[in-house]
Amino acid sequence: MNSVSAMWWSFRSAVGTILILLATAAALIISAVAYGAARWKSRKIICELADAMQEFVRTQKVPELPEKYAKIQKQMEQIQQMERHSRELAQTEAQRKNDLVTYLAHDLKTPLASVVGYLCLLDEAPDMPEAQKEKYTGIALQKAYRLDDLINEFFDITRFNLQTIELQKVRFDLAMLLRQLADEFYPMLAQKGITAAVQVPETLTLTGDPDKLARVFNNILKNAAAYSYENSEICMTAEKEDNHIVVSVISHGEVIPLQKLDMIFEKFYRLDSSRSTHTGGAGLGLAIAKKIVTAHGGKIHAESSEEQTAFIVELPR
Repeated sequence: MNSVSAMWWSFRSAVGTILILLATAAALIISAVAYGAARWKSRKIICELADAMQEFVRTQKVPELPEKYAKIQKQMEQIQQMERHSRELAQTEAQRKNDLVTYLAHDLKTPLASVVGYLCLLDEAPDMPEAQKEKYTGIALQKAYRLDDLINEFFDITRFNLQTIELQKVRFDLAMLLRQLADEFYPMLAQKGITAAVQVPETLTLTGDPDKLARVFNNILKNAAAYSYENSEICMTAEKEDNHIVVSVISHGEVIPLQKLDMIFEKFYRLDSSRSTHTGGAGLGLAIAKKIVTAHGGKIHAESSEEQTAFIVELPR
């Protein structure tokens, strides 16, 4: 009995081992088949999506995808909309730039002709009365300044896309900078009876690039001066708010329509569609201001209502 039992247990053990091996082999085969099927299905999906993407890139049209790819199709439609919007913006910007170059080229002739004309009069009449000489010299000088402004605008147009903002940050007195700018603008503002008030706490300091930030507030003030009512006031304020310093430049003039408040910070956009030889610019001042403020990690926006416009600059302390 012992030998028979031993043989029986050996037989059972052998059968069990064989069954385990067969089960393992079957599992491996099933796994391999499932893996192959999944891989084939994945390749099929990838090929379908690759073909769809190639068609999208080639035709710029979103192909009709099966329902299971609805999310991907929606994303492709969003990409198409973004691409179309970017293309339209680029075309609009290019048209604005071309128009401005044409306008500025035309506007250069007017002050240049005046400078040449008045200098010729002075040269041809050496015995001209002193009062008349002074008048003609003053007009020629004024037109020469305007000519210089227009040439600088040409340089701004050509430099803007190539310029990389490099900041030289130091700790500086923001209150002093704003007061100096107000003083520099006095002659320009006085011509229209405009005054500039600066309401800034003493020794308000900020870490940033003072030269670049001076250009920001210079451009904002220049814009405010151009569009303010005569005999009005431009008020500049600055205060600490949490981790920011908020500078506001408030002027009084015609309300800027809501739909134009964001557009005024776009390149080559001019709020006044009519070309003014005296106040018209290249439409880069506020765009440059925004680029500098953004480089400082700050924000700039405009608000306008009830004949009052405020440009608000937030800069990290």
